[in-house]
Formats: sequence, C-alpha cells, structure tokens
Amino acid sequence: MTDLKLFNSLTRQIEPFVPVHAGEARVYSCGPTVYNYPHIGNMRAYVFADILGRTLSWKGYKLNHVINITDVGHLTDDGDAGEDKMEKMAAEKAQSIWDIAKHYTEAYWADVKALNIRQPAHWSVATDYIDDMIAFAESIAEKHCYELDSGLYFDVSTVEDYGRLAGRHEQDQLAEDAEAHMRIDPVKDKRNPADFAIWRKTPPGETRQMEWDSPWGKGAPGWHLECSVMGGKLLGFPFDIHTGGIDHREIHHPNEIAQNQAFCSCGGLSEATNSGAKIWMHNNFLVERSGKMSKSSGEFLRLQLLIDKGYHPLAYRMMCLQAHYRSELEFSWEGLDAALVRLKRMVMAVERVNTKALPAQLDVAAAVESRLMRFGEAVADDLNTSVALTLLEGTLDAQIGHATVLEMVREMDSVLGLNLLNLTRADLRIRPKAATITEAEIDDALDRRKEARATKDFATSDAIRDELAARGVEVMDGDPLGWEWKLG
Repeated sequence: MTDLKLFNSLTRQIEPFVPVHAGEARVYSCGPTVYNYPHIGNMRAYVFADILGRTLSWKGYKLNHVINITDVGHLTDDGDAGEDKMEKMAAEKAQSIWDIAKHYTEAYWADVKALNIRQPAHWSVATDYIDDMIAFAESIAEKHCYELDSGLYFDVSTVEDYGRLAGRHEQDQLAEDAEAHMRIDPVKDKRNPADFAIWRKTPPGETRQMEWDSPWGKGAPGWHLECSVMGGKLLGFPFDIHTGGIDHREIHHPNEIAQNQAFCSCGGLSEATNSGAKIWMHNNFLVERSGKMSKSSGEFLRLQLLIDKGYHPLAYRMMCLQAHYRSELEFSWEGLDAALVRLKRMVMAVERVNTKALPAQLDVAAAVESRLMRFGEAVADDLNTSVALTLLEGTLDAQIGHATVLEMVREMDSVLGLNLLNLTRADLRIRPKAATITEAEIDDALDRRKEARATKDFATSDAIRDELAARGVEVMDGDPLGWEWKLG
C-alpha cells in the first residue's frame, strides 16, 4: 500500500506521514465556537478532517481524533479585540450562555451527522478544562507572559520563529504587526502588537456569565490557550496532526504554537515537533460570491438551508470531495445541482449492481488489486479525493462481478464517506420546505399522466404537467436518470 503523504503548512512541503507513536495517529481539529449555527464554509473543515481520519483508519492506524467545542473565550475579533462571541449572543438573545452553547452545539452535531462525518474519540468542551488552562498559564507565565489591567498577555518575542506558520519570519511578522499597531491599538501597553491574551480579566464593575477565579483575577481564558491545553492534555505533545481552516493559519494557530513552544521549553520551528504537532494541515475557503455565508447577513448559507431547498446533505459532501481540500471551492446552486446528479448516478449504479448479476472478468483478482492500488495512490497523495471519486465511479461501471464490485465500493466509500451502500433514490429526493404538495399527490398525478400518454390523450397529459408545474413540480420527461420529477 502506498505511503501516505500530506502537505505540512508549517514547512510548506509534502511530507510522508510517520506517526509519533507506532501504529497510532493522534489528530486535533479546531472545532466551532458555538455562538451561532455553522455555515457550509465552516463545515468544509470537518468534511476535510473526516476524510483525513478515514484515510488514516483505512491505512491501518488506530485513530485518536479530538475536536474541541469553544464555549468561552473567542472574541469577535481574533486579534484580542471586541466582545466575547458567546457573551454577546447570550445578551442579544436574552438567554443563558449555557443554553446558547447547548443549542448551537447540538445544531453543529446535527450537521456532522447529516454529512456522515464520523464521531471523534473526544469532543473536548473548553469549559471542562478551565483548571487545566490556569495551570498551563501559570507554568509559562514567569518566562513568557506579563500582566496588564486587562489580563495576562503572552510575549511573542520570547519564542523563536513566531509567525512562521503564516509564512512570515519572526522579524517580518513583528514589523508588520507594529505597522498595524500604529493604525489601531486595541489593547493599551502591550509590549508587542502581536502579543495576545491568555487570560482576560473581567473589567471592573462588570459580571460575565462565564468567569472564574485565577491568580490574575476573575476572568476567562483566551481562545488560543484552550486549544493548546486540550490538545496537550488529550493527545500529548508532540502529537501527529493539527487541522483547521486556512483562516486559522494567520493568528490562531501561530499563537497556539507559541504557547506550545513555551510549555514544552522547545526551540525554533525548524524542528516541526517543537510546534506541538508534527504536521499542520489547513483546508482552503469555500467561496460564495453573494456574501450569504456571513453570519451577520441573517439567513446565511447553512446546511439546513440546503435541505430546506430540497438538497440531500451528502450532495454538499460530494461537492467538497470534487475539489482538493487545499484549493478554493466556489459554491453555486448550479454546482450543487451537478454534485447531486453525480451522487444520484452513483446510487443508481449501486442499485443496478444489486439487482443485476454482472459477468465476471477472467482475472478478477488482478482487476481488484489494480483499482484499489490506484485508489490508494490517490488518497495517499495528500488526500486527492477528486481522483479517488473518479476511480470509484469506474469501479461501479466495471464488469468484475456483483459481490466483488460491492466489496470494492464498500472499501473505497469507507474513505469517501458517501454512504453509497445504504442510500436509495428515495433518500435523495428531499422535499423542499416550501412545497405544499405531497409525494403521494405527485405519484397519483404522474400515474394519471402515464395513462393519458399511453392512450395518446396528450391534452390531458399536458394539463396534468401544467397543474404540477403550478404547484412547483417539474416533470422531467426524458431525464436520463429516470428521476421523473423534482420539486423546485
């Protein structure tokens, strides 16, 4: 089996995956801040992390995957400015911050399930680790931190190579931040513009819903501290892979790395393990030109909106798989339509294999070995899912016998996660939320239309088609997939 190679954002190179602990893969993925519903761009990160985890499992590694839930500490500006996102939403909704966290965590988990993303070994909730965060901060405070009226700050000049993950050398990073600092200084008296809070004090006269006593006064942890603590606590430093969206590569992850270096008393980042993880991986953005993925826009693009419009959520997973995780993916309804059609074709191909015995080639073993080898090469090449999808489609069309095809589909789909052996055509026909007609009514109308067409009563046939169109049903005469109708 081809060795797995992955792109390391820290070194900007494709590198062979060599686990820290033989036979085991330890992975940490930055999870959501549960102050609002995740949009589909957010969910691309978890489809990517799922493909990574499935690939590691398929390669035979025992996977220990952690995804965190941030329920405290994430400010409205990632650079230590603004309000706590959770406190802000709780105030807007006039609800308990704990209720806000519970509601949006469950909404996120529902999207995870709908996208057929596997459960990690641990869902680590930030507020479960407050004591560990305080202990971590205490252990690095003397050498690496300083206290201001607003909190405890990490001095980035105390670690080597700060900002290397973002593609900038330390001095360049500090110079750029100093220039930005001249334009806006959100925190008075910081030593370096890039310094960041690892503990934020509750301002005098205020009371937060989430606050704890600490050596630096009552307050709450900083967002960056949480991930360092939970990653180290649950996986141990160094662990194998840290994942997240490409937006984390600029501020959040460089700050995590600085904390890890301080905690482990490590040197510079020429040695990747000094960062806390051997490999850092980032998926690129999902681009949506209308701006409807912004959560400030009201009804933004979340998975439930796609379902409400009649799209099965796995059509979005298919859309993600069609592009490499490191490339930008542009969202459009036309693109989602195409992804759904491709998924339908695969589901129908599986149904054909199930209902029609295929003649086997003379050398089935050689055909299977060749296809699985090429599939393995694709996913081992930095998770090249677009090529892997094409190989799966070719397998469904191959004349290599019923049982063999199904077993190969099961093998390949264990990595791609499209649930092909369980999905049916009926599953993929999602009724839009706005539809007022039932499927039973549609089926009855179509039966009457077939009878009319059989007797060449085209006037009645056209009238039934127009009646259905008026109620939002498009009759798909001549559809090569034989789908018959769709709701618009």
